Amino acid sequence: MRVPNTPGGARRVRVPLVRAMTGAASLAALSVLGCGHDPAAGAGRAGAGGMPPTQVTVLTVTPQTVPAHIRYEGVVEASKHIEVRSLITGVIVARPFTEGTDVKKGTLLYKIDPTTSEASYRNALGQLQDATARQANAARNLARITPLLEEHAVAQKDVDDAQQAADQAAADVAAAQGGVDKAKKDFTDADVRAEVDGRVGLANFVLGARVTGGTDLLTTLDQIDPIYVRFNPTDQDILQWRRDIAARRLSVPKNLLRVRVILADGTVVPQIGTLTFADIALQPQTGTQTLRATLANSNHILSPGQFVKVEFLDFQRDSAILVPQRAVQQGLAGAYVFVVADSNKVGIRPVTASSWSGFQWILDNGIVAGDKVIVDGTQKIYPGAKVNPVPYNVAGDTAGRMAPRDVPAAPAFPLVTGRR
Repeated sequence: MRVPNTPGGARRVRVPLVRAMTGAASLAALSVLGCGHDPAAGAGRAGAGGMPPTQVTVLTVTPQTVPAHIRYEGVVEASKHIEVRSLITGVIVARPFTEGTDVKKGTLLYKIDPTTSEASYRNALGQLQDATARQANAARNLARITPLLEEHAVAQKDVDDAQQAADQAAADVAAAQGGVDKAKKDFTDADVRAEVDGRVGLANFVLGARVTGGTDLLTTLDQIDPIYVRFNPTDQDILQWRRDIAARRLSVPKNLLRVRVILADGTVVPQIGTLTFADIALQPQTGTQTLRATLANSNHILSPGQFVKVEFLDFQRDSAILVPQRAVQQGLAGAYVFVVADSNKVGIRPVTASSWSGFQWILDNGIVAGDKVIVDGTQKIYPGAKVNPVPYNVAGDTAGRMAPRDVPAAPAFPLVTGRR
């Protein structure tokens, strides 16, 4: 019998599919016979002043709408993963950041020796000044000879040549300005800064190391607030969702789906996430679809690479049949429940349970609305025995509520966040 984990870290029974009703009934009958108990004789004694019928608590089944506990294993990812590289070649002269800490956008991470880039910048400024001076001279020459054309003191060609010289000088200024901009950027790129708020990784180069621009990876920067959680339902899961929705067994809201994240120890992350991405195609290697949820992570509970559980909050099971967990018995032929049939006699029904809601199983088949399921007193009954049924009190079921609940309480998080 397979025993998977429940949300609170406790164990729950995964009720297998029952193949035959007669096997469970035969087992119950054999157990009675093995104890030397004769049902007919017992009934005779009870009717002749013997033991009265066994008292049992009975739940009259009523369909309900309950949350659908749809969970998947997920992995945490940074919302932005940036590889920090230098755009210029040079020697590292400063590395002021502390590895593994949070930094703000614009924080200086590395400083490359700026001597060469600064010299290039100054040279470009000089070329711009030269081009600007030549442009001014060409403009004055054009302004001087243009009025002389009306007086026929100069030829038209002289004016055209002056105009061409002025236009060329303006183009030289524009080219020189481009050279200044490039040189200024190279000079600025000597300071390697954080492009986003995030957590900086390990430093791959130390002071004095020479790096090649655009090639060497200096460090990484991960933005973890907000943060992503990726999980992968199978194509069978997706098909089952569609069937259940079409059959009105499952309802889904039209707005964004909300999810909660559960840590490896069963602790629920306080922040609620939303489903923000669904891949249009399935992965051919695994037959799964990639889904991604986004949630706030200001307290840095989640870290990239962490394995978690993801549970949908907005799926609802309609017309669900629920019975307390202890009402479901396990036999050689599978799972079954005792029911009160006509004349208060015990019957037996094979069942299949797919999931849980609080301390109750959700039964997929075997029980319908109006059936009377025996919850307590099953140790002293057998198929065909006459019983004295009393109503089951859900509110007073303290024993049942000791079973795993839907969601463990979310504690405060006195965690080390990595901030300094």
